[in-house]
Amino acid sequence: MASSTLGSACGLLRLRVPGVCRPRPHRELRAGPRRLPELAVSGRSVAALSGRAASGSDLYCLELLRRRDYESYLCSLLLPAESRRAAFALRAFNVELAQVKDSVSEKPIGLMRMQFWKTTVEDLYQDKPPHQPVALELWKAIKRHNLTKRWLLRIIDEREKNLDDKVYRNIQELETYAENTQSSLLYLTLEILGIKDLHADHAASHIGKAQGIVTCLRATPYHGSRRKVFLPMDICMLHGVSQEDFIRKNQSKNVRDVIYDIASQAHLHLKHARSFHRNVPVKALPAFLQTVALEDYLKKIQRVDFDIFHPTLQQKNTLLPLSLYIQSWRKRY
Repeated sequence: MASSTLGSACGLLRLRVPGVCRPRPHRELRAGPRRLPELAVSGRSVAALSGRAASGSDLYCLELLRRRDYESYLCSLLLPAESRRAAFALRAFNVELAQVKDSVSEKPIGLMRMQFWKTTVEDLYQDKPPHQPVALELWKAIKRHNLTKRWLLRIIDEREKNLDDKVYRNIQELETYAENTQSSLLYLTLEILGIKDLHADHAASHIGKAQGIVTCLRATPYHGSRRKVFLPMDICMLHGVSQEDFIRKNQSKNVRDVIYDIASQAHLHLKHARSFHRNVPVKALPAFLQTVALEDYLKKIQRVDFDIFHPTLQQKNTLLPLSLYIQSWRKRY
């Protein structure tokens, strides 16, 4: 991304931070606290950053994403101007699917909504978009960037399976869910950027898995308050931890050990993704800015010794826009 574009984005985000510290180098595991293993934006600003005057269905997608998935909203702002509108449509589509599970009281209703989106995707590829704002914007993105239908349907199918509220039997099941949802979104984002590259696809796969794992961790306190636990059973059993421990907000060492193991897996996926950095086209790097938020959470949970219920983990990082801007300027992920 050109520096002038980033400067404009940074100004519109109204970042007023006195200074930025140079990140400290990683240190090896040692005695003491455990460490992960080594291997307000205005409507006017939204319109400016979307590359055109936002109105109608595109503004609907912008606002939906800003309210429901703020981190993806920020990341999308730093994409090239010609790609932002499609990226907002794609991420708004994901929000529509993600909120089905929490917005319905009965599974059959959820299945009906998922079927609506399956039918909608099929119709979009026949140039028959329904009069629904997200669908209209997604149709425009498909037409402009020739998006692969398979990835869109795979996201819907996986979200539909997830309506059952089944616990992940092992970390591999959680990774499969993440691959079919988060990684698929990244494959589509690469298509929006015009990238067809094997190394970029490998990086996207690992970043998507890391994001799925981190999302599961971040949602654990919320799910526990509703007497639900979705953390992998095999890791819980390994440390002698039950679902009731998470529902009761148990902060014992065994509970922290479970969180440590799961967080470590996300951290390793990030490291694997970054191992492709030198071979990933520079043009693809904006698609992977989500790693900034993932690493921020993993560092925070490490600082509280993997206490998943620590109140600081629920606080929004006000410096995230600045961190995203810096990584985008450095062309890193």
